[in-house]
Amino acid sequence: MASGAQSPEGPCEPSLRTDAERNRQLVLTAAREVFAEHGLHAPMNEVARRAGVGIATLYRRFPTRDDLITATFAGTMKAYADAIDEAVRDIDPWRGFCLYIERVCAMQARDHGFTHVLTMTFPTAKAFEADRNRAYDAFVELIAAAKGTGRLRDDFCPQDLVLVLMANAGVVSGAGDSSPDAWRRIVAYLLQSFSAVHAEPLPPAPTPKAILRAMVDQAGHGRTTGCR
Repeated sequence: MASGAQSPEGPCEPSLRTDAERNRQLVLTAAREVFAEHGLHAPMNEVARRAGVGIATLYRRFPTRDDLITATFAGTMKAYADAIDEAVRDIDPWRGFCLYIERVCAMQARDHGFTHVLTMTFPTAKAFEADRNRAYDAFVELIAAAKGTGRLRDDFCPQDLVLVLMANAGVVSGAGDSSPDAWRRIVAYLLQSFSAVHAEPLPPAPTPKAILRAMVDQAGHGRTTGCR
C-alpha cells in the first residue's frame, strides 16, 4: 500500500460506530415503550420489531433481558438514587422522609415500565445496583434521623420501603389509566401509618434476606435461556 494511503476499512469505521449507536438508541426507545405497555417480560422480538432492527442486532448489543432492562432504566435508577440526597439535606428529617417516599412512588406511577424495576434486583448490573445501594445506605441514615425527631415510628425498618414499593406497584398496575392517581391515596395512608403518633405494634417485618429473595424471584419471573 502506498505511503499515506488509508486502509479500505478506515473510512467506514466512524460510520459503523454511528450506525451501532443509532441502533442502540432505537432499541432503548422501543424497549421503554414496550416495557411500559406490556411489562418487563414482553417478547424481545417485539422490541426488535418496533425498533426496526433484526433480533440478532438486539442481542448483539443486549445479550440478556437483564442487560436490556438495566440499560433502558439506568438514567431513572440514577434519578432514584439522586432523590435521596435532597431528602437527606432537608432540615426536617421527617419531612424529608415523607417527601422521599412520595417522590419514588411518583416515579413508579409516571413510568409504567419502571414500576416494578425498583422491586427487583439485577446482580450482574454493577453500576445499576451501585445506584440502588447508594440510595439504600442513605435511606438507612434518613430513617435514623427521622426517628430521632420522634415523628417516625420506632419499628420502621429499611425492608418496609421495598414493601411500600411493591404495594404501590400493585396499585399503579391494577388501577391503570382508569384511576391514574389512585397511588396517591394508598401512599398517603401508608405515610400516616408510619407516624409515631398512636402507633400500634405491627407483625414482624420480613428479614433482609427474605426481601432480597423476593426481589430476585421477581426479577427471575419469565426468564428463559434465550430471553425471548
